Amino acid sequence: MFSCRGRFECCSCPRGLMASPRSILSSGALLSKRRLLPWWAWGHQGQHQASLASAGEGNFTQAVWEHSKGERKHQEGQPGQDLSFWQERLADQLLPLWRLNYDEQLKVKFEVTKKTLEQLQGRLHKLGAAVAETPGLGALLQPFIPSPVIDGYRNKSVFSVNRGPDGHPRTVGCFLRSPGGKTIFCVPAGYLRTLPARHLQVAQCYEMFLRQTPLDPSLDIHQLGPWRRLRVRTSSQGHTMAIITFHAQGLSQEDVCAQKQRAKEFFMSGQGSVCDLTSLYLKERVTPSPQQSCCHHYQLLVGEPHVFEDILGLKLRISPGAFFPPNTGATEALFRVVAELGGVDQSTVILDLSHGTGATGLSLARWAAQVLSLRLVRQAVEDARWSAAFNEITNWECRRYDMERAVAWLRKFQGDGQALMALVDPAGAGLSHKVIRAIRGCPAIQKLVFISGRPHAEDMDAFFQLCCPVSSGQDLPGEPFTLSQAVPVDMLPHTLSSQLVLAFTR
Repeated sequence: MFSCRGRFECCSCPRGLMASPRSILSSGALLSKRRLLPWWAWGHQGQHQASLASAGEGNFTQAVWEHSKGERKHQEGQPGQDLSFWQERLADQLLPLWRLNYDEQLKVKFEVTKKTLEQLQGRLHKLGAAVAETPGLGALLQPFIPSPVIDGYRNKSVFSVNRGPDGHPRTVGCFLRSPGGKTIFCVPAGYLRTLPARHLQVAQCYEMFLRQTPLDPSLDIHQLGPWRRLRVRTSSQGHTMAIITFHAQGLSQEDVCAQKQRAKEFFMSGQGSVCDLTSLYLKERVTPSPQQSCCHHYQLLVGEPHVFEDILGLKLRISPGAFFPPNTGATEALFRVVAELGGVDQSTVILDLSHGTGATGLSLARWAAQVLSLRLVRQAVEDARWSAAFNEITNWECRRYDMERAVAWLRKFQGDGQALMALVDPAGAGLSHKVIRAIRGCPAIQKLVFISGRPHAEDMDAFFQLCCPVSSGQDLPGEPFTLSQAVPVDMLPHTLSSQLVLAFTR
């Protein structure tokens, strides 16, 4: 079984050096080197220290943008800036840690994560929870599990279409935005270290295609052309899937068919054939009727309907609209951490409340007695069932149960001396109060593993509700959980984001 300790000790932070995010950023210890600072901060060090001092308590990206407001206004008024200038600015906005070496990135993330657990400790202390008597939740935080790949790790990228720095309306890249959210323009993504060369190649070819097609792309509400964003997905098996969003408003069926054929020929036999696509999809945006909201339909123009990914020896099927974690190597490390923190073995029954493709539950099934996944969307269910059958996994099942029926399913295993564990990965939906009440109200669940991508935001309330005492007035039944372990996994190098795996017991 994978160990969270040992060779990753170098990723932890010495207490004396890394007292808090505020001390990191205000001291300039990690950011004062000229090439480690964003382009706008190459001036007086004392000036940038003042504005970065508060970044540990709030939004890092917003702090650096606020500091650079005056200089940005001056720079934006200067004509003749080359493309690399704008690409570097885009990298500063989307990847705020990209100028730091990787060890320093992990130190910053470690302290931000530790601060989150200390905030949870403070909230529970106000209620007189027993956790306040422990040495401190921050002390439970183990060293960061680093990503095995630091650059070019993304298996999925999204590219927008709009005016570029040179004013060309058919530029493919990422939006460069001001702090207020105003879109400036679309900048090619060549400086983003997270994107593999294959993704950038497909984006460049899509731009070539747009500049040859007679129909305009969609720029804003006043220029609603049919061609829109591009999504590229790759896999460790060498597959490449391109998905182009297309809105056929105002076009005849004949025109739509002609545009589809044009795209197919460009990527299969034209200049775009260098991309060697496994699949080319058109994601059609249609409005069925005035009574129904907009929906999307995926149409396969050419190639295979799915891509496949290898995770911990399993072959998983991924449909064009399915969610899959963006960093495959780090995802394997994440699943191993979940198995260890949950103490998963052949006597463990897992109630999987994760959103997504079912990859987490399927991966854990090899170590567990039984896994029941509840919260998968329809397409994810189809992919997961195919993956389970292909890999001959017989102890995993998926049901559209509500929590009451799921609890009844769990109870049938209680008499067999098996350990019951809940697995939670709420993704963007968050964990509802209703689900938390159901978990707390089921005494059979003595262990819960929570995978959090936003421990400082929406998930903080979920942690609090799981741990607060019955007497807190929160309308929460059952005995509270206690946080016993916390292991951060770096899924997104160069960003401030990470996954925090927490083990709760009672």
